Amino acid sequence: MTALLALVAAFFLGMGLVALCDPERVTSLFGTDELTIDGRNEVRAVYGGFGLAMAASLGVALATPALRAGVIACLAAALIGMAFGRVVSRVIDGSAGAHPRLFLGVELALSAMLLAALRLAV
Repeated sequence: MTALLALVAAFFLGMGLVALCDPERVTSLFGTDELTIDGRNEVRAVYGGFGLAMAASLGVALATPALRAGVIACLAAALIGMAFGRVVSRVIDGSAGAHPRLFLGVELALSAMLLAALRLAV
């Protein structure tokens, strides 16, 4: 369980740091190479801040057994919600590029890892 949580935390820590330091690197994966100041702010908040909060929450889950199951369940739900949004977008738009498909897979894999860790935690 610890290894699963640490791996997911490492992913979110990396995502958060990259988004905070170089927001256009994140959006270039989706075909948006240049951002306005407000666009960089949004990426830093949603990808950067969210990623760091996810990583920190997993650290709390590892350190606090009484909170572990709830934290893991909430973070798995967040990832499933992100994946669901990608599926809805695919249905509405009829297509998705390589990176959205890749991140759908990553979100599903990370949520599966968290759900496996949740089973071990209870």
